[in-house]
Amino acid sequence: MPADLPGSPDPDPLARERAHLAASRAALRAMREDVEALDITDVTANWVNAAVLEAQIEQRITALADLSHTPLFFGRLDYLATTQEGQRFYIGRRHVHDGDGDPMVVDWRAPVSQPFYRASKKDPQDVGLRRRFGYTGGELTAYEDERLSDPDEAERTSKLLQAEIERPRVGPMRDIVATIQPEQDEIVRSGLGGTVCVQGGPGTGKTAVGLHRVAYLLYAHRERLARTGTLVIGPNRSFLHYIEQVLPALGELEVQQTTVDDLVATRVEVRGVDDAAAAVVKGDARMAEVLRRALYAHVTLPTEPLMVVRGSRRWRVPAYELEEMVRELLDRGIRYGAAREALPQRIAHAVLVRMEQAGEAPDDRVQNAVARNAAVKAVVKEVWPPVEPAKLVYRLLSDAEFLAAHADGLLSAEEQKAVLWPKPPRSVKSATWSAADAVLVDEAADLVERTHSLGHVVLDEAQDLSPMQYRAVGRRCTTGSATVLGDLAQGTTPWATASWADALRHLGKTDAAVEELTAGFRVPREVIAYASRLLPHIAPDLAEVRSVREAPGSLEVVRHAPDATPAVVSACLSALEHEGSIGLIAADARLEPLARALTEAGLSYLAPGEETTPESRLTLVPASLAKGLEYDYVVLDEPSAIVDAEPDERTGLRRLYVSLTRAVSGLTAVHAADLPAQLAG
Repeated sequence: MPADLPGSPDPDPLARERAHLAASRAALRAMREDVEALDITDVTANWVNAAVLEAQIEQRITALADLSHTPLFFGRLDYLATTQEGQRFYIGRRHVHDGDGDPMVVDWRAPVSQPFYRASKKDPQDVGLRRRFGYTGGELTAYEDERLSDPDEAERTSKLLQAEIERPRVGPMRDIVATIQPEQDEIVRSGLGGTVCVQGGPGTGKTAVGLHRVAYLLYAHRERLARTGTLVIGPNRSFLHYIEQVLPALGELEVQQTTVDDLVATRVEVRGVDDAAAAVVKGDARMAEVLRRALYAHVTLPTEPLMVVRGSRRWRVPAYELEEMVRELLDRGIRYGAAREALPQRIAHAVLVRMEQAGEAPDDRVQNAVARNAAVKAVVKEVWPPVEPAKLVYRLLSDAEFLAAHADGLLSAEEQKAVLWPKPPRSVKSATWSAADAVLVDEAADLVERTHSLGHVVLDEAQDLSPMQYRAVGRRCTTGSATVLGDLAQGTTPWATASWADALRHLGKTDAAVEELTAGFRVPREVIAYASRLLPHIAPDLAEVRSVREAPGSLEVVRHAPDATPAVVSACLSALEHEGSIGLIAADARLEPLARALTEAGLSYLAPGEETTPESRLTLVPASLAKGLEYDYVVLDEPSAIVDAEPDERTGLRRLYVSLTRAVSGLTAVHAADLPAQLAG
């Protein structure tokens, strides 16, 4: 840290900051070398401990990597001389200290860094000066100062902050640690104990906020979350590939990422696809009660007494007493499997009471032996038989009578017909399981045995989940907390949630705080205003996103009849003249002719999930996979075709809303057919 105090004259500030950057990089290298030089031969008791410690050291070495393309620090805080002893702190992605242990760079998550994001002219929070740094190719090239405690200096928009927000996007999603806004920071730093639901329109940064919240929680509660685990759940694998570098860039390497489908597809192989009617019913929360009824229907009340033989003695437990045990376990509402394990111990205890009454002195070993007695095991198997979750769901979906018996009063005859397999498979293994079926199996498995709970779960694009999918995610954080991210206006599944209150109820987090982000930082004002014409028809209760980005000329709508394809190719060529990534978004059925046209024009293209590079910047994106992705320039093919591809108009308009709002710098919509009436206004 520089020796001079804030406010002292500095004839060449840029040179001084570059010197501090060089010294910080040298300090980081020294920290890494210290870890690499560690000798653990004398501190590990066995090979297991050694392997664990070696893995931890390797992880620490990786976390201390100095990434040339990632600035080591992006800001500086100079506190007033009356506070923090007039100290100066450089704010960066990770902590760096010198040989004496003094901080060269302070982690952005540290409490002392918070004013960098929240201090303002109205509330300077004892900050005299906030400095932001600008970088070009990893080299520090500019700085910008805000004297927050100076009443004579007017508040102004940071040009470096604006430039960072608008920086072209090539490659995977990057962190926003240098540009977090006050309302975003409040969510990021909210406590681990409570669940937070973030409603955010396009470009409000909700995904980035969720990922940075994970990074913050791991910083503030590392030991606890190291024990209990953290999980990020996204809508599809393309999306996960897009965001997968954000947490490692912040030094967090251990967070697992998955999709809802992959989360539950551990007991059956998903090979089939449901039609919309079947998927909606299978995803309905009523199916949880159907499964519970079907499972506990396997339990029968004993009608015969039990005789346990031990040596020359016989011990009789009457049927009514066995019935009381079964009824008590049913009334307690514990998991099916746990109750089944408890029943033989209950029976054994009743036998031991009789032994004691007869003058014997049995101990725990005797009770365990009685519980394993063949007669006891036979009774348990008869009255509380084992149930395989997949077989239970298989029977429900293939046996109309069995389904009707347990769906009575819950599902109509039409709904029951919708979920039944038209042609029942011969076995569990031969069944063509769908993603919705796998969720049912997961629910059944939890009824049998409690699902392991994690410390924190982040659920992104949550508006598209069914009630049963919410329940599946909720089971993974029953004793932990969650960050739920989404936009009701972007719900594009037939079962998309109508409100966050409903979603949180199915998730089991009714006490969650619901926050709304309405300031847009990604989509230009002209583009978001155009897309927002659809809001009254798809989500009339939601506020329109207020974009802070003015980009005149960012929207172009081109009609080219009778075929839009040549104009689409031309628009892609024009977009490629700009810096950054380009996404060509189209209805799924239009991909093949567009791909041919691009190839004929000599334009190579990527598929969603493939990483863009400076040499390959054009991605051909089906509208069904566009959600959560972003491109500097978007060419949108035939808006009406995107709407018409969906089973109903509202879903189609929502899909179009998603597609319209993927652009960061410019949108060109090309059409031959008439635009949807809701957009043309």
